[in-house]
Amino acid sequence: MTETFHEFVVQRSPALSRTAYLLTGDHQLAEDLVQTALARTYRHWRRIRDGDPEAYVRRVMYHQQVSWWRRRRLAERLEAEPTERAGGDHSDTTALRLTLTAALRHLTPPPTGRHRVRRARRSGG
Repeated sequence: MTETFHEFVVQRSPALSRTAYLLTGDHQLAEDLVQTALARTYRHWRRIRDGDPEAYVRRVMYHQQVSWWRRRRLAERLEAEPTERAGGDHSDTTALRLTLTAALRHLTPPPTGRHRVRRARRSGG
């Protein structure tokens, strides 16, 4: 099992590295991605060696890259500064809301369907 896997790695590593670089955009991350994918592939080598092992490795690389990307995005969100709403003075927001509510109470209600027809007849439309 080890010899066939070693042959596969030697023969297909350059192509896998190019694919990994396209996924990551960084040479060091691409190397890490290939190594991770090959380590995971080795665990299942007996099952996949007679099929299309390169397609399997590429799929593992894709899923691993998506996983890394999601973790990085989550970490960026967690590290970002909390928004203003987390604490602090809300008096300005509350005052604005109360002012708008009072102003809306003074507006006339919207016309119903019957009133619209009457207005349209009066305006000649």
